[in-house]
Amino acid sequence: MSKNNTIILTVLVFFAAAAGGIFLGRNGFPPMETGDSWNDIGGGNVQPGDQTVPQKTRKIDLYYYNQQKDEEMDPSIGCSRDAVLPVEREISRTETPVQDAINLLLKGYLTDSEKSAGFKTEFPLQGFSLKGANLASGVLTLEFNDELNKTGGGSCRVGLLWAQIEKTAKQFAGVESVQFKPDSLFQP
Repeated sequence: MSKNNTIILTVLVFFAAAAGGIFLGRNGFPPMETGDSWNDIGGGNVQPGDQTVPQKTRKIDLYYYNQQKDEEMDPSIGCSRDAVLPVEREISRTETPVQDAINLLLKGYLTDSEKSAGFKTEFPLQGFSLKGANLASGVLTLEFNDELNKTGGGSCRVGLLWAQIEKTAKQFAGVESVQFKPDSLFQP
């Protein structure tokens, strides 16, 4: 093969690889619909023409139950999903911010000042962990392992567990609703 043919072949291979990246996206999978990529959901990508340096961390909210606020809202009822309120955390920027936020929520760490302010959580639950997440057309499906059936219980308890995860997930752009798998989770 001549030197010119080698150069032409190299250029063709380069353009074919570039075209494959455009049509297949990262990792050989088709790109998600606009607004559905994990980068759009809090990824903090630099936009074309943007001269700023991307931040290595980002602020997110984790939603926990605040019993004090619940009692202030209506002491006769209690257990309101409206009392599932945000606490701020800082996490590393990754390709999976939703999963990172949910995994951090499931650790259940509250500061002493947050506890003093009335925040409570039953997380972490033994044997309960996030298995995977998938976003399609605004619906985020979260799949969990619940080996010991720790998400069951009374309607108040399961409603608050559900709300903590759902509100934490819905803060991310593109997430309009949240589904949980398996269907046996959060049953009273």
